[in-house]
Amino acid sequence: MNQYWIIAAIALPILGAAAIPLLPFRSRKGMLWYIEAIVLLTSGIVGGLLLGGKTEVFHVVHFVQNLSISFKIDGMSMVFAGLVALLWPLATLYAFEYMTHEKNEKSFFLFYVMPYGVTLGIAFASDILTMYFFYELLTLVTVPLVMHTQTREAILAVRRYLYYSIGGAAFALMGMIFVIVYGNTCEFQLGGVFSPVGLLRHGDMLLWIYFFSFMGFGVKAAVFPMSSWLPQAGVAPTPVTALLHAVAVVNAGAFAIIRLTYYSFGIEFLRGTWVQDVCMCLAMFTIVYGCSRAVKENHIKRRLAWSTVSNLSYIVFGAAIMTPQGLVGALAHFVFHGFMKITSFLCAGAFMHQTGKKHVYEMDGMGKSMKIVFGTFAVSSLGLMGVPGFAGFISKWNLTAAAVESGNVLAYGGVACLLLSALLTAIYMLGVVVRAYFPKAGTPAKETADPGWRMCLPLLACAAGVVVFGFFAEPLINFFRDVSLGIY
Repeated sequence: MNQYWIIAAIALPILGAAAIPLLPFRSRKGMLWYIEAIVLLTSGIVGGLLLGGKTEVFHVVHFVQNLSISFKIDGMSMVFAGLVALLWPLATLYAFEYMTHEKNEKSFFLFYVMPYGVTLGIAFASDILTMYFFYELLTLVTVPLVMHTQTREAILAVRRYLYYSIGGAAFALMGMIFVIVYGNTCEFQLGGVFSPVGLLRHGDMLLWIYFFSFMGFGVKAAVFPMSSWLPQAGVAPTPVTALLHAVAVVNAGAFAIIRLTYYSFGIEFLRGTWVQDVCMCLAMFTIVYGCSRAVKENHIKRRLAWSTVSNLSYIVFGAAIMTPQGLVGALAHFVFHGFMKITSFLCAGAFMHQTGKKHVYEMDGMGKSMKIVFGTFAVSSLGLMGVPGFAGFISKWNLTAAAVESGNVLAYGGVACLLLSALLTAIYMLGVVVRAYFPKAGTPAKETADPGWRMCLPLLACAAGVVVFGFFAEPLINFFRDVSLGIY
């Protein structure tokens, strides 16, 4: 029975969104109720599925031999689908007020809701072919969101997004083909799908294929040097950038890298090879590079975008450690970064929505008039820094523990990168908070108020998650540990 509910969870947002332009809504309110109902119903279905636990693989469309579109629920599916199901309804509620004066609301919400189902398709994919199919479909359904404003800047941004995505797709396709041809199965299996004989005969070639695949999926994860598209995509409306950076696109890239590393090629094959060293070095460099660019950036959304570039490579670094504890750290940051970063972006969007301003230096003194916005922004900032008592500390602690336990000399260098990143994060995030609450003498008082409840409620809910996970993360960490050991 669960198999039909999985299909329902994927199909409902896609088909429900496709119907938006066709339905004769009598008022904007009616349309918004319809949209939120679809999103909440989908999240409810996902919640029921996750409570039901693991499922067996089932095939929806069978092509030839072992090629099919198929789904299952395992520990990795639960992590990604659970995060998406929690954050998408909140982001949608926020979008209702943010897009109040938007003329093309139907087309906007068409492509805003549809990626929900596509992202769930990635989460529930049981094999690399199914994941690749939905991974590329995600590119197609998010392109209209990036270019929604139709400005010259938006068109240039979507071109770069497409060029990078198409290039990455080619490399990822190469990896998919080799997994299907040389693997015992194309289904995800913890430990990998290649036989010892196959690894012995084709080991050197498969290492190169893994590297190309890593770079291909690394495009969406914004791994250097394929990271410049992400800050440029910040021209999209803030509800879009929040989903791009915290829920859907970049997380899909990190998720695919984890699947590729742990469930297709296998860490026993990859660990100790040159490809592990190269991937770990790329992750470490991206961590520092993203933070360095964020420090120099004055546009608030682009600053947060460079922060995402850095933080996504925390996840990649955890995956590149290639130990069960490394996977625990990667999954912890996968979830906690989603809550921290969506809070930051929604706060930035609220500031821009209320004031029409976009730069950090224009935030002087705003903390006193926009108490909810900058209070929650401060919470997300402390979380991203890794201050104890906030979610970011938990994930960074687990990543550090994984690096130390691995015995890998390069991983020790990763710990230094994490510490440097924390320092740089304090500079570019606390800099905003200090400006907001402690403006320069003589700065005129600003009377801008917090936005309405539909924007404030998601801010408070996401910020609460950052704090709750900071104090009560143990059950979740234990679950991640079970996932890393194949129990889920």
